[in-house]
Amino acid sequence: MHDTEWLSEMFKKYDDEFLKFESIESPANERPDLCAFLILDQLAPGSSDMVTTAEHDKIYLEVEPEDLAKVITESDIRDLIRCGIMYDEDENLLWMFV
Repeated sequence: MHDTEWLSEMFKKYDDEFLKFESIESPANERPDLCAFLILDQLAPGSSDMVTTAEHDKIYLEVEPEDLAKVITESDIRDLIRCGIMYDEDENLLWMFV
């Protein structure tokens, strides 16, 4: 079982994979944002909207990093980064550009 410190380290480790969507083998959807949402929903199911708020050119996602860290794998993190997902360790949230 992992924690948010590990999650942050993995997001940094795979930073060079950012927006390399074409590198995902068998994506859950052909649209990067929908693919990311489907991956996140599979790992941390919920019943509320995936997007919690928006600010300027960012959207923030309704996924608790603490819960996600317990179930996510390195390859999941790499694929989320390839879809455009980022982790803000200071605010402890996932987000992406719109």
